[in-house]
Amino acid sequence: MAKLLYPIYFILIALPLFVLLTALTALLTTVGCLLGGERVFSYYPGMIWSRLTCLLVLSPVHVRGREHLQRGRSYVFAANHQGAFDIFLVYGFIGLPIKWMMKAGLERIPLVGYACRAAGFIFVDNSSPRAARRSIAEAERRLKDGFSLAVFPEGSRSKTGRMGRFKKGAFQVALDRGLPVVPITLNGPYHVLPIGRWLAWPHRLEMVIHPPIDCGALAEGEDEFARMQQVADRTRETIASALWPEFR
Repeated sequence: MAKLLYPIYFILIALPLFVLLTALTALLTTVGCLLGGERVFSYYPGMIWSRLTCLLVLSPVHVRGREHLQRGRSYVFAANHQGAFDIFLVYGFIGLPIKWMMKAGLERIPLVGYACRAAGFIFVDNSSPRAARRSIAEAERRLKDGFSLAVFPEGSRSKTGRMGRFKKGAFQVALDRGLPVVPITLNGPYHVLPIGRWLAWPHRLEMVIHPPIDCGALAEGEDEFARMQQVADRTRETIASALWPEFR
C-alpha cells in the first residue's frame, strides 16, 4: 500500500510544497543579502529549507560528530556525493554558516542561481586552468567572519552511491588559507533521490562529521601538489571508513 500511496503524496503534496518553499527561500535569501544581511540570510533560510525538505519526503536524519566542530571557526567541509539530498543534509544539519562551492551550471537554475550568487556562493569554472584558479581565489576571499566552505570533491553525483575520484580545488583552498579539512560521510541520499530519478523515496539519512584534518601537520615539508594529494587521500579514506557496507 505504501508503494502506491507515497507517489501520490509526493506528486500532490510534497513536490508542490517543495517548489513553493524553494521559491520563497530563494527570494528571501536574495532580498536579505542584497540589503546587507548576508551573514544571516545566506545561511538560515537555506538551513530551514533543507530541514523542511527532509521532512516533506519523510526521511529521518541522524547526525554524528557535531562535537568535533567549534563555533566561530572556519573549515573546509568535504563530503561524498551520493545524490541530490546531499545538499539538504549538509546545509540543513551541519550547524555552522557555510558558503557552497558548486558547479557553474547551477547558476542557470531560475531564482536559485541568483540567490546563490547573492549569498556569496562560489560557482566553479573548470573551462580552463586560469578560470579554475579564479574560482579558487574567489573561494578564499569568501572565507571570512567565521564562514566555512562546503564542497563535494567528486564534482558530480555518483551513479552507484560509491565514491569517485576527488578533484583538488577545495584542498588547495584549505592549504592556502591554513584551514582544517573536515571529512563528512553521507549515507542514504542515494536511496532517496539518485541521479536520473525525479521521484524522491523516503529512506533514513545519516551524516557523520569526522574530526578535522590539520593540513599543515599532515603534509609538512612536501611540495604543493604532493601536499594536496596527501590531504585529498586522507580525506577520502576517512569518508570511506563510515560508509554503509553497500557503498564501500
